[in-house]
Amino acid sequence: MTVSTVIAPSSPQAALEVQSQSVDPRRAFTGVWVPLVTPFRDGALDVAGLEKLVLMLLRQGVDGFVVCGTTGEAATQSESEQLTQLRLVRALAGNVPVIMGVSGADTHSMCRWIERIEAHGASGLLISPPQYVRPSQEGIRLHYEALAAATSLPIVLYNIPYRTGVNMELATIKALAANPQFVAIKESGGGNLVQLSGLIEETPLRVLSGEDHLLFVSACMGGHGGIAAAAHIRPDLYRRMLAYVAAGNLPAARQLASALSPLIKLLFSEPNPGPLKAALEIMGVMRNELRLPMTPVSPALYRQLEETLPAILGL
Repeated sequence: MTVSTVIAPSSPQAALEVQSQSVDPRRAFTGVWVPLVTPFRDGALDVAGLEKLVLMLLRQGVDGFVVCGTTGEAATQSESEQLTQLRLVRALAGNVPVIMGVSGADTHSMCRWIERIEAHGASGLLISPPQYVRPSQEGIRLHYEALAAATSLPIVLYNIPYRTGVNMELATIKALAANPQFVAIKESGGGNLVQLSGLIEETPLRVLSGEDHLLFVSACMGGHGGIAAAAHIRPDLYRRMLAYVAAGNLPAARQLASALSPLIKLLFSEPNPGPLKAALEIMGVMRNELRLPMTPVSPALYRQLEETLPAILGL
């Protein structure tokens, strides 16, 4: 039996200093996170379907949830619907962290929205750069700094240039990372491995892959996990793959990544989250219903998913 010796701090201020040195808020932002789809039924939020989905994922093992990201069709939802989802998932998740997706082009209104989200119990925020307006790197930095000043919540940066129209450069990310409130980054840079390597080697951020097909590569480079829509289907397999990489068992990790690859390709062969909702319907989890402008998958892809899913579910 090992006995550790604890020396009590000499003052409350010293206690705070010890705590700040021993607790790194970034440590929680690792592993396999699922950006939840939003179940609908006859045009309305399907609360029972969302509960069923979250409980299934908790049983299989996830490290965190993202509510109202792109996969959750957040752009089609009212603020009331988004907050309802946050409250429900937060109530079900227990110790599993739940962060809220936030996007927009108006810094001021986003600050007000973030204040409401914090009041409803989010564990953190996933925030992309302003959309469509394509600001300068300085504009991106000042935007994030203003949002951080409006909340005490930890923030995960979200670099996704093919949606926002602008890439967050490494120098901008490094400047933001000097503030410990920025804890991680979801990197969806379209396979820019040079930038991915820089993020891992030159910043203190937890680097989460936002490209599901690159999760294995990112982990091998030293990344810390991923926010993976495909992990709605057997998240335990993605966690196992990361565990193999961490243990140095790259052949086993590579074999599992190869087994998951056909399904990942199908899930992104038509606009997300259409294929994912079709797959979840095939599994009996929820209805295959989306809100415009998103549409259900083609009959051909639906049949391909029916043919491919059994092999993944049987692993």
